[in-house]
Amino acid sequence: EVRWVSEVNKEFGWPHAIVSYVDLLSDTAPDMIRAQSEYPMMRGVRMQLHWHEDERYRFQPEPDVMNQSIFRDNFRHLADQGWSFDLQLFAGQMKDGAGLVADFPDTTFILQHVGMLEDPSPTNREYWLDGLKRLAEHPNVVVKISGLGTFIHENSESHIADVVGQALDIFGVQRCVFGSNFPIEKLWTKYDTLIATYRHVLSHLSEEDQKAIFYDNASRIYRLSLNS
Repeated sequence: EVRWVSEVNKEFGWPHAIVSYVDLLSDTAPDMIRAQSEYPMMRGVRMQLHWHEDERYRFQPEPDVMNQSIFRDNFRHLADQGWSFDLQLFAGQMKDGAGLVADFPDTTFILQHVGMLEDPSPTNREYWLDGLKRLAEHPNVVVKISGLGTFIHENSESHIADVVGQALDIFGVQRCVFGSNFPIEKLWTKYDTLIATYRHVLSHLSEEDQKAIFYDNASRIYRLSLNS
């Protein structure tokens, strides 16, 4: 896939960076990382770590695979390449996630979907907020504002405003980056509708702060060479 995307870039000039998949629980992970490092567009790795009591939301067989020695040994190679890691987990895993973040301070962690608030009930919401604050204590964590329709299956402005507001309060503008989560969000909304909703939700911010969230932060985090 990395090879193919690189070839697409050569032909069309787009996309501009690659976040790949590597199975960090595999003995072959160092070889895969070494092979992918040959492609200049590589910027990071995403391996979904999320586990939930509800089997529908479970991607890994255990909630704490990030603590396994093989995962940790393989993870060290990301810093050698200067790559980021897309951290995708639920609130119940954020304590272990914070431990991982603390142990690898030279790696930028990009928290996916604002920590995936799958249950907005008061108790779970507080659990989620505590997890976000725990992760935000580490300066090498940024948060991706994306995928907020995942669990409600709609483009709800009130829900987006609520979650985005919490992300901004906890992480600050410079550590928030927008992601469309397309084409997944296409299941319940249109791209232009989604973008319009986020623009409206963030319209109270200065133009400079809006540009940071929609453009500048991603450019910095993923080391993109784009014309403003």
